[in-house]
Amino acid sequence: MYLSDFQGYAKPVGDKKKSAEFQAAFLKAVKAGLEAGAAKVPVPMIVNEMVGMSNAVKQSYYVPQGACGFAWVNVSPANSPFANWLKANEFARKSYSGGVDIWISDFGQSVEQKEACAGAMAKVLQMELGMSGIYASSRLD
Repeated sequence: MYLSDFQGYAKPVGDKKKSAEFQAAFLKAVKAGLEAGAAKVPVPMIVNEMVGMSNAVKQSYYVPQGACGFAWVNVSPANSPFANWLKANEFARKSYSGGVDIWISDFGQSVEQKEACAGAMAKVLQMELGMSGIYASSRLD
């Protein structure tokens, strides 16, 4: 799911009051994440295609989005009420490293913009929900 497609509605899961709290926090986090990602200007890069095994450059490519990569917000533990709410609404999926991950699909391949988005989302969710098991992660492609 692209965060920019989120319409602000999620189905209630379990306690309706808690679900409303989760929905409000998630909406606030999505807004902050999209704003942070859009505001981040990535450092462009130049990629050189080499001729065989030589040091000669065959062609150069300018990549304005900078380095390519992935970013996500991890919520642990995976059986917490918030993680269960995320999974039930298909906003997150089980993580290989534990917990659940909210994948950042927006911002094309720019790892810097995705990192800014994930970092802002994690910060808002930590503050709004008072949970310590929420953090942003990323990796280059």
